[in-house]
Amino acid sequence: MRNLIYGLSALALLSGGTAAADEPAQGEVNLSPATPEILSLRERAKLHDEWLGERLDTVVPELMRENGIDMWVLVAREYLEDPVVDTMLNATSLHARRRTILVFNDPGEGQDIERLTVSRYGLGGFFEPAWVPEDGDDQWERFAEIVAERDPKNIAINVSSVSAFADGLTSSQYTDLYNALDPVYQARLVSGFDLAIGWLETRIPAEMEYYDDIVRTAHSIIGEAFSNKVITPGITTTDDVVWWTRQKTADLGIDSWFHNSVHIFREGEDEELMGDAIIQEGDLLWIDLGIVYMGLSTDTQHLAYVLKEGETDAPEGLKAGLRASNDVQDALTSSFVTGLSGNEILKNAREKAIAQGLEPSIYTHPLGNHGHGAGPSIGFWDNQGPTEKGEYRLRPNTAWSIELYAKTAVPEWGGQEITFRTEEDAFFDGETVRYIDGRQTRLHLIGSATD
Repeated sequence: MRNLIYGLSALALLSGGTAAADEPAQGEVNLSPATPEILSLRERAKLHDEWLGERLDTVVPELMRENGIDMWVLVAREYLEDPVVDTMLNATSLHARRRTILVFNDPGEGQDIERLTVSRYGLGGFFEPAWVPEDGDDQWERFAEIVAERDPKNIAINVSSVSAFADGLTSSQYTDLYNALDPVYQARLVSGFDLAIGWLETRIPAEMEYYDDIVRTAHSIIGEAFSNKVITPGITTTDDVVWWTRQKTADLGIDSWFHNSVHIFREGEDEELMGDAIIQEGDLLWIDLGIVYMGLSTDTQHLAYVLKEGETDAPEGLKAGLRASNDVQDALTSSFVTGLSGNEILKNAREKAIAQGLEPSIYTHPLGNHGHGAGPSIGFWDNQGPTEKGEYRLRPNTAWSIELYAKTAVPEWGGQEITFRTEEDAFFDGETVRYIDGRQTRLHLIGSATD
């Protein structure tokens, strides 16, 4: 059995060479796309349960057998759901209800994985009820009986000092679970780290068919925010734009997973401006926006330029800064190699970028059920060296937030250095990486005749 803290399965090469500076690969065709149709709650619920059924049927068995786990036990209480349990609830079970115990058991010999719920309430038919309180059995006693009846060689539980995603079993519930078991099974408890991370990070084809629309929705919000409709130079503040994006997201009937940010880079200003700072002509704007729709998250950063009177385009130095960021993206995606850890990928990507004369900072993270998702970290904005979370290894069928910057001097601004921060959502299928709805290769222009 592989190490349950760090051992993630290897995957195929994430390939791709560095594109020419003036023509980055996978450029985004439309910076202001129309917003895709937003599904009704009923339609979303139908899709949610279809996806859940497919994930339970395919992802869980693969992970358990890949890691040699006989039984996986998840415990949650209402309003204190394990991060994994939270993603296993059917569309109409909004919370775990009282105490919910989920048991996955592998009978072996090619048989289907058993899915049991030791709780009063069922979960939309996805788990077979295995406890009837009226029969007089205590919930934990019944759980212990189920374990003894199946005699698993190991029992995975979600306990981890490394990742919150694999640490959903609270202290009191661990104590109750441990005390309910016979000593022979107490000794068989192991960390469910690989299962929890693998479940959360793995994307199925049905999800990816819809992820394009989810990311395009985020792009459409940014495109409208960075337009004359929202921004009037000399009047509009960065907070005005931030709250417009939050309201727009809510009006669409979807959620934000963090409070969006808008900053100003201004010629002659050493620090970025934000809050009640008024947007002016000649400013470079940066936005960081994340939405949650259909249980899947986006995380996007784009750059915009506010045209001065008589201008039709941004200064060449600003456009060159964005191209440099695109080059760092290429250095990163071409460094994903089968079996490498996040730390190794970071090191190789930085070496490639620096060899091109770039000044990079890479802080890329997984994406999916959570904005800062489960899986290997590839750098942090405040640490460009190896980290504990960077020891994880990449898996196929995972989504990524390609987040980074290139620091570049802008000649038109007297050589002022700017961190050209970009972030685009991508998918790795085990062989190639693609930007889910393209990536920014040209600046949004505010104040243009066509805006």
